[in-house]
This record gives sequence, C-alpha cells and structure tokens, in this order.
Amino acid sequence: MPRLPTPLTIADTGHRPRTRRSRRRRESATAWAFLSPSVVIILGLGVLPVAWSLLLSFRADDLVTPGRWVGVDNYRALAQDPHFSQAVRNTLLYTALYVPLSLVLGLALALALNRRIRLVGLYRTLFFVPFVISATAQGVLFSFILDPEFGAANSVLHALGLSPQGFLTDPGQALFVLVAISLWSGTGFCVVVYLAALQDVPASLIEAARLDGAGRWHLLRHVTLPTIMPVSVFLLLWQTINSLQVFDLVYVTSKGGPLGSTTVIVYFIWEQAFKNFTAGYGAAAAYALAVALLVIAAVVRGARRLEHRRPEGAAR
Repeated sequence: MPRLPTPLTIADTGHRPRTRRSRRRRESATAWAFLSPSVVIILGLGVLPVAWSLLLSFRADDLVTPGRWVGVDNYRALAQDPHFSQAVRNTLLYTALYVPLSLVLGLALALALNRRIRLVGLYRTLFFVPFVISATAQGVLFSFILDPEFGAANSVLHALGLSPQGFLTDPGQALFVLVAISLWSGTGFCVVVYLAALQDVPASLIEAARLDGAGRWHLLRHVTLPTIMPVSVFLLLWQTINSLQVFDLVYVTSKGGPLGSTTVIVYFIWEQAFKNFTAGYGAAAAYALAVALLVIAAVVRGARRLEHRRPEGAAR
C-alpha cells in the first residue's frame, strides 16, 4: 500500500514556491547592491551629461549666467560660421591623410614582422612603444624637436645644407606635421592588430596557393587581404573615429594655429565652450560631430552586411 503524505509534507509543498520567490528576491537585491555603484557612475558620468549637453545645444549659455532658449539657432549659426567650416575642412583633410596611411604602413610593417627573423620581438616592441606614450607627451617632445629656432630638426637640415622649415609655425605645413606625428604613434596599434590577424590566416590556404603557383603578390591579394578584411574594417572605423576626435595633440603643439590651419572640430568645440564661453554653441558643434560619427559607423556596418550577404560567386 502506498504511503500517504503526511500533513508536514503537504505544508512543505505549499511553502516551496514562496521560498523560491523569496530566494530570488534576495539574490536580485544582492546583485543590485553590487551593481548599483557602477550604475550610478554610468548614469552620472555618461547618460546625464549627454542629455544635459543635448539640452544645452538649444540654449545660449555661458555656464556662468542664466541662459535662454534659442532653439536651433546654434545649429543655423554653425552652418554659416567660416571658422567651423575651416575646422571641418582641417579635420577631413587630417582624417583623409592619417587613416589610409596608418593602415597601409601598419599592414606593411606587420607583413615585415610576421617572419622568423632575428630580434623580431624587439622590433615589435619598438614599433608599439610610441602608441603607449600619451599624446600630451608626444606633443611636448615634438614641440622641442620641431622648434624653428632651437629644434633638432632644423639643425639636421642645416647640417645637410637644406633651408630651415617652419614646421608647426608654418600654416602650409602645420597640419601635415601633425599627421606625421600621429603616424609615428598611431601606426603601432595597426601593426599589433594586423600581426594578430596575420597569424590567424590558415596555413593550409597559403600552402594550397603556393602549390598552385601563386607568388607573394598573389598570396597577399587573393589570400591574405580577403582573410584579414574584417580586421581592416575594424581598424578603418577605429582610426577614423580617433582622427575625428583628435584634440590633445593639437592643444599641446599648435593650439589651433597658425591662422587656424590646425583647428580641428574638437578643438573648435573646446574653444567655443571654455575659451569664448559660448557653451551652447560648442554643444551644438559637439552634436554635429556625434551625428557624423554615427553616420560613419552606420555606413561601415551597412557595407559589412552587404558584403556578408553577397553571394560567394559574385565576388569573383
């Protein structure tokens, strides 16, 4: 005869759902207790400043006296501001030079270092060290080197019998000098990322291509480059965003000069907000930059989706 449940067992089955619910509540409360400091920091330093700056972009505000609502007047003024147009042109030129050069140089150096050569570890470290150095330290260093009167660069040019250059004090050279400084430091990141990608290229594909008679150029074009294409897209997006946000190097070296030749968008935003005390106008410029970054990210992501959806035979 089966054993009948005791009254205690029946009572226990009724209390089990309540016990589980209370346990889950305690676990949720404990989890939120650990997460709450991070949530407060993210809200306080991330979400709230973004929302406040968006509201600020529709106001005429100097962060000192009470401001007033002006609607989209700040954005209209941006479209007619020649200084903002110059900052946009400088930023686009800087990006158009820095991004492709950093990718090409990074890939070339990674291909050269992806071999079994003597002291290869030392070479890889030396190429990556400039990336670790802060942009402020780089700016101070190159400000001394490129000083038109006492810098080492003009001393070398004088020893070679060449005329001295203005470098960062010449409106026609300053932006290109900043691109060169950025390449000195930013190429190391591309080298490291490309090295990791090259080491993940399947050796079987390379061996099969060599057996088919492919040379180095064909291996690079038809095997290596297609395999590392996702990494190239990532670096393209990463370097583009960094170049559009360049500020500290400009602030330390040229401060937007001479004659505004190195004034980029982020420096323009800082100048409007904290130098001219037109914080609302600077916030509008910041959101114009944010929209541009979102558009670039959306275009790159859409291009990657189209690339994945394209039939395999269409690529040939």
